[in-house]
Amino acid sequence: MKWLETSTENCTVQRTLDLVGEKWTLLILRDAFNGVRRFDELRRHVGLSDAVLSDRLRKLVAAGILNTVPYQERGSRTRHEYRLTPKGRDLWPVLVALRQWGETYVADPEGPVIEIRHRDCGAPVRVVVECPDEHTALAPTEVTVHPGPAARPVPRP
Repeated sequence: MKWLETSTENCTVQRTLDLVGEKWTLLILRDAFNGVRRFDELRRHVGLSDAVLSDRLRKLVAAGILNTVPYQERGSRTRHEYRLTPKGRDLWPVLVALRQWGETYVADPEGPVIEIRHRDCGAPVRVVVECPDEHTALAPTEVTVHPGPAARPVPRP
């Protein structure tokens, strides 16, 4: 079965984008990875209305990407912080890859807004696709793609 003969109705890329593929959702995740946890801080930093932010946070919590942790400042009611779950932290390479692509093709002429460096040696961090046996970076032309066990043929009209 070739790619164009394969149905995309159960495509994991599509399913992932259904959860996190909207611009505001990715920006919320960007901020969550950078330590922003509170609703007011997210609203102010990302620049969203209360309604849109509430909707996106609700969806991320329902998907198990963020969870809520109660906190209470003195003299105020209990509120919730939004923290990445292990499932949410697994999206980190995706955001780093988006940043890496952006720094290559649409960067600010003055340089990066943030730099991501290895804590131990200070080297810049980058995302690569590699062969686990050879530990070498691979280009798209160096891999083969085959239908997996969940591949289904495109339905005939």
